[in-house]
Amino acid sequence: MNISQNGLNMIKSFEGFRSRPYLDSTGIPTIGYGTISYPDGTRVTMDDSDITEDQAEQYLMFQINQKTSSINNMLTISVNQNQFDSLCSFVYNLGSGALHGSTLLKLVNQGDFINAAHEFHKWDHAGGVQVAGLTRRRLAEATLFSTPC
Repeated sequence: MNISQNGLNMIKSFEGFRSRPYLDSTGIPTIGYGTISYPDGTRVTMDDSDITEDQAEQYLMFQINQKTSSINNMLTISVNQNQFDSLCSFVYNLGSGALHGSTLLKLVNQGDFINAAHEFHKWDHAGGVQVAGLTRRRLAEATLFSTPC
């Protein structure tokens, strides 16, 4: 599966666009729409040059393509587009490692979508502290996950 425009819009709305490098909530240098590494593998630094929104979208799509490939490899059953989009947002924010081996993934792969949706809220901390923005994002992801197509 591939992410839909709705899924991309969700990620972009939560990440927000920033042309200059900034430190995310855990202190990681970030740019664009949540980019921490450029397509060539170089990590973002606070000394990096500003980027355009077009560049940020290219970086976003590069990362999304990697994330969707990873998600597709982890899924053992079919999911609907909303479920896939919500998993893409989750993995874009937390990384593939967070999904791999998680109760969320186990429940999805068991077809237990109701209980899987309840797992999103468990991932609203950064650096051991609950973050309001992550709470909102996990609620939006769970809601999208539970919304029929």
